[in-house]
Amino acid sequence: MVDLHNYTCSYEGLLLPVMSEYTWSTGVRIFLYLLGMLWCFLGTSIVADSFMCGIEKITSKTKKIRIPNIEKKEDRVLEVKVWNDTVANLSLMAFGTSAPEILMSVIELVGNKLEAGELGPGTIVGSAAFNLLVITGICIICIPEGEIRKISSIPVYITCVCFSMFAYIWMVVVLKLITPGVVDSWESVVTFCMFPILLVTAFGIDKGCWCKKNNKTSSELEIGIEFSKIDADDESEATVDIIHMAKELSRNHKDLTEDEATVLLTKQLQEHQHHNTGWYRVHAVRGLTGGHRLLPKINTALKQLYDKINRQKEIEQHLNENIDVSTVDLSESGTRAVIEFTASSVAVLENEGKVRVGIRRYGKVDIPVTVLVETIDGTAEAGSDYKPLKEEITFAINERLREIYIEIIDDDEWEPDEIFFVKLSMPIEHKDAVVGKMAINQITIINDDEPGKLEFSKPSYIIRESNECAQIFVNRVNGADGLVTVRWRTKDLTALHNKDYIGGEGTLTFEHGETSKTINLKILETNVLERDHSFQMELFSPSTGSSIGKISKAIVTLVNDTEFDGLVSRIANQTKKNLDGLRLDTTSWKEQFNEAMNVNGGDVENATFIDYVLHFISFFWKVLFAFIPPPSIAGGYLTFIGSLILIGLMTALISDMASIFGCLVGLEKTVVAITFVALGTSMPDTFASKVAAINEKTADSSIGNINGSNAVNVFLGLGLPWMIASIYWEVKGEKFKVPTDTLVFSVILYASCAILAILLLLIRRKLAVFGYAELGGPKGAKFASGLFLVILWFFYVIMSSLQAYKVIEVDI
Repeated sequence: MVDLHNYTCSYEGLLLPVMSEYTWSTGVRIFLYLLGMLWCFLGTSIVADSFMCGIEKITSKTKKIRIPNIEKKEDRVLEVKVWNDTVANLSLMAFGTSAPEILMSVIELVGNKLEAGELGPGTIVGSAAFNLLVITGICIICIPEGEIRKISSIPVYITCVCFSMFAYIWMVVVLKLITPGVVDSWESVVTFCMFPILLVTAFGIDKGCWCKKNNKTSSELEIGIEFSKIDADDESEATVDIIHMAKELSRNHKDLTEDEATVLLTKQLQEHQHHNTGWYRVHAVRGLTGGHRLLPKINTALKQLYDKINRQKEIEQHLNENIDVSTVDLSESGTRAVIEFTASSVAVLENEGKVRVGIRRYGKVDIPVTVLVETIDGTAEAGSDYKPLKEEITFAINERLREIYIEIIDDDEWEPDEIFFVKLSMPIEHKDAVVGKMAINQITIINDDEPGKLEFSKPSYIIRESNECAQIFVNRVNGADGLVTVRWRTKDLTALHNKDYIGGEGTLTFEHGETSKTINLKILETNVLERDHSFQMELFSPSTGSSIGKISKAIVTLVNDTEFDGLVSRIANQTKKNLDGLRLDTTSWKEQFNEAMNVNGGDVENATFIDYVLHFISFFWKVLFAFIPPPSIAGGYLTFIGSLILIGLMTALISDMASIFGCLVGLEKTVVAITFVALGTSMPDTFASKVAAINEKTADSSIGNINGSNAVNVFLGLGLPWMIASIYWEVKGEKFKVPTDTLVFSVILYASCAILAILLLLIRRKLAVFGYAELGGPKGAKFASGLFLVILWFFYVIMSSLQAYKVIEVDI
């Protein structure tokens, strides 16, 4: 009689096969188990998404503290994080990213009746190798050209590296030196207890308990603000950023619709906000499954504008240091050349014979630019008072300043002061050049030789808050002979220095013949929509010979731009709604099922064909895991527990499929573990680290947690099952035996590759050829580094496989 349940590889799984596969061909079974394993990897990534959301909810818990306020009688109430960031990253976050590997090791042990298996430990070592070598290599290469990323938390990183290396060396010591092939209960307890020791050590270093800490205290980081910078208005930091960026976007890009401005602002806020490892992992998984995105998708045109805005910000500081601030940046952040006079007016004595007029160029200076200069009559007439001028002036490449001279006609008749004008214009339209604000220069022909009086052009100025600066004009009247100086200063009234504007004091220098100068004061974004406020300007200490005129003081009033503020308010409010829609967690089962059953979580308008395909493939898993309680219930703990149970079930299925697949194709379990299973469990981390490397300013979120996660894999993924099994067998009076040959060789090989990888990162941080940073740097150097690490991983896989099949014999 034929036993339909006894066929090739029928007893390899714990849960599978669920039906008799006696009549199935081996090829069909191989294809179906491979396909099923890949599909289950996808499902595991999706349920891990929910798991990370629960962890994020738990670790983001806050409590309220009271801070005494010296200026006010009432104490200020602040919300501070309960979890320390370092502890959160090395405990729940690391467990969240490594849960499949850890649970696979536990489930395999239970399925083998508490006898050691090869798939779980092999997956832990294989994932560690892939994470450290391949993911780090990808992160080095993917940094945009000319940029670098450095690890900022060096003490914590060194701690994680040391514990990670110790973890794998400890495995070798336990399995080959102390009790070869056997794990005693005390050894397993020590392995497991290294996990809390790692947490305590990292926490102490983060707090500066064992080393001097020069940066901000951990408490300040957890609070998220410095006490000295607490705003008088109880607005959140996010609201402040939104208003500030909405004002900037609306002012500089008036052609954008409100919807377009909102999308750009949302993307800018999300991308430039610091996110932890868990956020990037969830973002990567949702991108792979056509799920609810954490970053808004934008069309090609908006993407080009978004990139342009980011480029403009990079050179903004450089421009501010080299040119005066103007109300409107005509150079478009250095992408156009701006030609204008150096002063709005000059004066010349009639008997001097000629007047010098300065012309400057700022913005784009790497192109030649031609400008037309011509004189226009005022009360002074061409031919009788001055010689007319109409000629083209060409600025050579990198030339910033030119001077022209206009001849003055001296006669013997007395005349009152007369004026004429010099005008700048573009002879032909030039897409990369434009005439600046001071395109007309007034020239005064005077008959006296007095140095003149210095005064404001008017006693009061009204400036809209939507302007970037206030331009205050100081005139030189009743004479323009010689060089004179005058000092100026600001005085706070209702407007405050360094809050509403940048004031202070300075000196104006009038060259011989110059009759007008401009003081440019930066208007700051207050990030709140408030009433009008003002400050005072004052002239004092004129140089010898000159004097202060009648208008020695001026009041500058900053007024609300009602229409502009209304636009900003609408954009800010819509952006806050958009950000709320992009949050990590969900608030109800209804919302979860809505996101699960719709492509892109309901954002159908921006869905691509690939999004629909991925959504179709993962639809079953999305709907199934939508039954998990949302993070808003019970502080995320129900999400944590429910997701963990389902991850365990998914891991059991993957373990069975991997075992049966390896059996069918003739692969050793160790080889399956370090290749198929390790890649499947690490793929979401790969995409997450790549996005984090590009978007974050440091390398901490991308590669900083790899060593910590690898250490946690050993301490929990091996420590926990070893402890369970060793105690069980010790109670029965027997020993817990562990196969060592293949595992120990794989661990030693990985440790050797890990040392080379860590040395490479250290060398990259110390040498200029690599950009003095772990990630990025010069193109050739970063590609060589990344390629070296990937080759190391292939070397690890090939050598481990050859040793598993006894092709190479290694006596350990």
